[in-house]
Amino acid sequence: MGEQTQIIKLDATDSTNLYLKELLQATTLLDYTVVVTKKQLKGRGQMGTVWQSEEGKNLTFSVLKNFDALHVEHQFLLNMGVSMAVVDVLKELAVPDVSVKWPNDIMSGTFKICGILIENVLKGTFVSQAIIGIGLNVNQAHFENLDKASSLKMITGTFFDLDELMHRILERLQYHLEFLESKTVAQLLPSYEKLLFRKDKPSTFTNGQGEMFMGFIRSVSPTGKLVLELEDHILKEYDLKEVTLLY
Repeated sequence: MGEQTQIIKLDATDSTNLYLKELLQATTLLDYTVVVTKKQLKGRGQMGTVWQSEEGKNLTFSVLKNFDALHVEHQFLLNMGVSMAVVDVLKELAVPDVSVKWPNDIMSGTFKICGILIENVLKGTFVSQAIIGIGLNVNQAHFENLDKASSLKMITGTFFDLDELMHRILERLQYHLEFLESKTVAQLLPSYEKLLFRKDKPSTFTNGQGEMFMGFIRSVSPTGKLVLELEDHILKEYDLKEVTLLY
């Protein structure tokens, strides 16, 4: 970890991503500036889902990454880099059966343990900055009405120090994001695809209209779309808003 990493600790905030975004409009921030909170009042997941978290039990933080030349076409590189950074740390901690539910929920078995929300600040056709929000369920032992959620404590039986865990994730983030601009999505895809939740297993999805259909996750396209194999061996690409994987 570089000494210059600035960590802003808050007792409570609506959303660490929002806090960082507003801070960014007011001032110039160093790479890997972090905003972390004990309590997030309005945590958001992908597509406006609400993230439920007990105060002081979980890790909720956002990281700023500045870019010189990350092309918008390659922005899925970020999703892959961040997912792989979190997966690295979870594997080091001996969390079993870790996978990535496309585009960037982190699973242990069939339980979601981490959500990632990346918001890019664009300048023309380039991503000038990314705000990377990470919500990791750590020491919470009870989730109301969320039968699909779990935590590191529930899975491993171990209590984790949140600060130490955050620093480990930051270290892996720096490792995966440092040379991201010089890479293409295609270069990183093989290692990302290996981690895909329910890859090559018959799965049920809903489309943008809410209709259910069957398919197999086969790969991810160079632009980060999910490639499904449907009936009659037809391959079709889906964007984030076009498909949801049911279990």
